[in-house]
Parts: sequence; structure tokens; C-alpha cells
Amino acid sequence: DPAVIAAVPGLAREYGRDADGFEYQMLYGIRDPEQRRLAAGGNHVRVYVPFGTEWYGYFVRRLAERPANLMFFLRALTERR
Repeated sequence: DPAVIAAVPGLAREYGRDADGFEYQMLYGIRDPEQRRLAAGGNHVRVYVPFGTEWYGYFVRRLAERPANLMFFLRALTERR
């Protein structure tokens, strides 16, 4: 969520956290350019890669939590790298 990402630096300062005191967590294939931008800016970025026998349930729950993720997912499928 761009609004959350934009709010994090201010919140980190407010709570006395430096760049090593927090991390951004994002799903693999969702907003890849933003993941790279954050990492290039010296931030810690954890990328989640669902795998194993329960990956589909995890994927469906993420879509149910935030339907906009479906558009990110579909866009990631069609992007050329």
C-alpha cells in the first residue's frame, strides 16, 4: 500500500528506529520496482515467496484480504522482465 510505505519513515523516526530497526515486507511479484527502490534506498526488504502444499490457500487468503492484490498479481504475470 503506497500510503503505508510513505508513512513508515516518519513513524520510524517517531519511535526512534533507524534503518536497521524495521523492514518492509512484500509478496514476491507484487510491486517489484517499489521493492527495488526501497532496497536501493538502504531499507531492509523481506520478500515472501509462498511455496509448499499450502501455497494456494495462502494466495487466496491474501486476495480475499485485499482484492486489489489480484490486479498486482495479474500485472506481474504479464510484465516483461
